[in-house]
Amino acid sequence: MTYTKERVAGAAAGARPYVERAIRDKELRDNVRNAYSSARAVYDELASKRKVSDAATRLAGDKGLQDELRHAIDELRNAAGRVQKVKRQSPEPVQAARNGLILLAGIALGLLLNPITGPAVRRLLARKLFGSGNGFVYQGNGSKS
Repeated sequence: MTYTKERVAGAAAGARPYVERAIRDKELRDNVRNAYSSARAVYDELASKRKVSDAATRLAGDKGLQDELRHAIDELRNAAGRVQKVKRQSPEPVQAARNGLILLAGIALGLLLNPITGPAVRRLLARKLFGSGNGFVYQGNGSKS
């Protein structure tokens, strides 16, 4: 029993800053209120349909409903950002360089090993590296001649 009380007290203590922020921050409350009203409008519009497929068809074809749903999502994202105080910073230069190198290596491997573009890219690379002389012949199937 004590363990459960401790867990509840810990959860409440962890949620306290978020609750206080929600109480004090007018913009956060406005974001949540706007998101709720937008989502409610979309729900009311789609809930009147008898079948789920009718609602899905209506949502897929109605730009107004799509805009309203997009607005609700944007408001929720803004509210979440305000609660979490998310600061989106650029990654550290070393991490960015490593990620770029990994991406470049992946693209190069994809081009070289792709069955459609691979042979042509490998021939081009061989010509650039070893020249256009007849001393080097690329054999793609791995057999020796």
